[in-house]
Amino acid sequence: MQFLVMTRRYSDRYSEEEFAAVLPEETAVVRKLYADGVLRQIWLRGDGPGACFLLEAGSPEEAQAAVDTLPLARKGMSEFRVVPLRPYGGFGPR
Repeated sequence: MQFLVMTRRYSDRYSEEEFAAVLPEETAVVRKLYADGVLRQIWLRGDGPGACFLLEAGSPEEAQAAVDTLPLARKGMSEFRVVPLRPYGGFGPR
C-alpha cells in the first residue's frame, strides 16, 4: 500500500535554530527509509514549512511506525498526516 504523508512544522512553537539542530538527523533517517524502499519520493512544501512524501507500507500501522522513526515526529516538532492512497480507476477498462 502507498501512503501520502503531509508534514507541517510547528514554527510557532520552535525556532529555526531548534529545527536546524534536528535536520541533520532527520535527513539521515529519510535517507535510510529511502534506501530501505519505504520512502519512495519526497518534496518540500511550497505553501509553508514542511514536506510531503510517499511511503510504501503493508498497513496503516506500518506507515505510522515509519513516520514515528523521524526525529521531527519523535520530538513533536512537526505535524504528520498519513493518508492511505487507492488506485485511480479512471484509466482501467470500462
